[in-house]
Amino acid sequence: MEKIDKAEITALILCGGQAQRMGGQDKGLILLRDKALVAWTIERCHNQVGQIILNANRHIEDYQQYGWPTLRDAKQDFSGPLAGFQVGLAHSTTPYVLVMPCDTPLFPSNLAEKLADAMLQNNLECTYAVTMEDGVEQAHPVFCLLKRSALESLNLFLGTGQRKIDRWFSELSHQKVLFDDPTAFLNINTPEELMHIEQLL
Repeated sequence: MEKIDKAEITALILCGGQAQRMGGQDKGLILLRDKALVAWTIERCHNQVGQIILNANRHIEDYQQYGWPTLRDAKQDFSGPLAGFQVGLAHSTTPYVLVMPCDTPLFPSNLAEKLADAMLQNNLECTYAVTMEDGVEQAHPVFCLLKRSALESLNLFLGTGQRKIDRWFSELSHQKVLFDDPTAFLNINTPEELMHIEQLL
């Protein structure tokens, strides 16, 4: 079966939110076992992709220390994840962009491979992760693989003032991809969730 080479994929790590439930801390720089969350994410995705872009809107110099390009949203109004998608797609030099947030340090080590296989097999513009929890499907749209060519569609969508990821996905050829372990997508929004992830580690 034909594969997308990892050199053709850029990881876009979203670090640009306000993290209000964490007291406004810059979430990517919060320490988990003495290592910043963004560092966990970089290590987890590094072997899955050819390049990495960080999307951050604060503490840019701190993020730049990790050695990867760090890009702000086009507008500094904290307008949500799609603003990060936009800057990542615009600056990527590879045909595919793997998007992930900075606050989910246990995400699957085969994330890129599974999303890429589904994309290639069905000639799609977008694939994204879902899990089943107690018989209920849970979507994880910020864990997605996009063709860079989807940028034009995203620019038009954001130009209408819309911000919802699932609404934009509906305008693309897309498919959900099932991952077996729901705990892999546990994210950190509160101090209690940070403690829970520490215990899992």
